[in-house]
Parts: sequence; C-alpha cells; structure tokens
Amino acid sequence: MASAVAWRLYQANLRRIFMMEVPLPLAVRRRVSFCEALHTDQQTIEGVTGVLAATRQQIEAAWANGFIPVTADPEWQQVKESQPDVVIDAILAKRNLGTALMEAALVIGLGPGFTAGQDTHMVIETNRGHHLGRIITKGSAQPNTGIPGSIGGYTEERVLRAPVAGVFNACQDIGAMIKREGRLGDVAGIEVRASIDGVVRGLIRSGVHVSRGMKLGDIDPRGDPSFCDTISDKARAISGSVLEAILRVYQTSDPVATNKIMK
Repeated sequence: MASAVAWRLYQANLRRIFMMEVPLPLAVRRRVSFCEALHTDQQTIEGVTGVLAATRQQIEAAWANGFIPVTADPEWQQVKESQPDVVIDAILAKRNLGTALMEAALVIGLGPGFTAGQDTHMVIETNRGHHLGRIITKGSAQPNTGIPGSIGGYTEERVLRAPVAGVFNACQDIGAMIKREGRLGDVAGIEVRASIDGVVRGLIRSGVHVSRGMKLGDIDPRGDPSFCDTISDKARAISGSVLEAILRVYQTSDPVATNKIMK
C-alpha cells in the first residue's frame, strides 16, 4: 500500500517523496514494493523507480535524478530532520506505532489504529467493501476483521502462513504457477504448501525469521502472472484517496509550492 501511495503521488507530480522502511522488510508482494531497493539498490514499479538512499545527500540526489529515495529508518529520523509537509503512516500495523499530529501539517493514517483529529488529521479506510478509500476526518477506520479480502472466491485459503516460528526458505518464485498441495518452501524444516491452485502473487524473501502464523505469501486463483507486477485495485483506490486528502489541504495553482510536498 505504501508503494502504491508513493507511485500515485509521483505520477501526480508530487516528486519530493521519501520512504522509510525497517532494515529487513517483510513485504509479501515484493515485485510491487519499493522496499526491495534496500536489497537490490533499486526497484521499478510501473515505470517509477525507487532507489536506496542512506543519507540526506543521497535523498536529494535521488530527487534530482527523478527517483523515489528509500531509506532504512525505522525510528523515522528523517521526519524529525526534514520536517515534511505531509507524513503518511502506511505501515498497516492495525495499530498506531507512534505517529502523532505534531509530525507534519498534514498527517494521514491508513487503516485501523488511528483516530482522525487525535493522532492523525485524516484516516483512509482500507477495508474492502462499500467504504474502501473513504477519507475520514473524524473518528477511525473499520476494525481489523482478520479475514483476507476475497479474490476469485477465496479468502484465507489463498494466504500462506508460517506453520511454526523459524527461518523461512522458499523453493518457488513470485510468478510461478502452483497446484493445490504444491510445495512453496519450509519454515524450520516444516513444509509450506498451497491450499489452492493459482499463481504465486507474493512471497517474502528467503532467510527471514518469522513467527508462527505470520503471512508468508499469497496465491492468486485468477492465475494471471501479470498481476504480480502491477498495483492492485485495492492499492490504487487507497492511493487515490491519499492524493485527494493531500489536495484538499494543499491544492494550489503554483507548481513550485505543490512540489514541496513530501511523504
């Protein structure tokens, strides 16, 4: 979701964006996540490129070259140093991990765990359904249901979860076609198998230590490998709402002023 938001803002010519990640991201849909730049130095999503940036000078250089800088900054030090116009919490932790109104003139939270007017200025609804993408200016998003969204009629069946705690090792790649009961890897020697037929749309990196029940990947029963490299319908809806939220506050005919906005 964070990468879809960054992509949308970039396409709307809000180019002074920086993204903060944990050093070892647990992204499942890695082919559409800018966090991969932390491992590969750069990641391109639908024509927009994110690059690894460790210092303020590298962030400025990334902007100068038309890229989105991605930095390992779990403590959000760049927010304190840069004083951005906009802060967007797109961690999707289902709870607030410390985001506060004082961090920027406009603070936006995605999903449950935030209260508009209390710890963020606006909240974006992330639950699939009638209210997906709704901009909330007072109150909170719908509570986390714990049930994955339905794709092709499947919900929990399409999600791969760690059977035990330990190190995950994959034996398939994103984009691979898999059959029900097909092996995708193992955690601490315990096999992880598919519950349905489909394409491996997302899979975390091998070598990552996971907890029991953690999401490892997902199977798309529609079976179209091109979906692995494109932003989802849900992410596009949410990212469009974030753009609208920013424009509600910062809409201006002055492109120089508009281009000041940072994430």
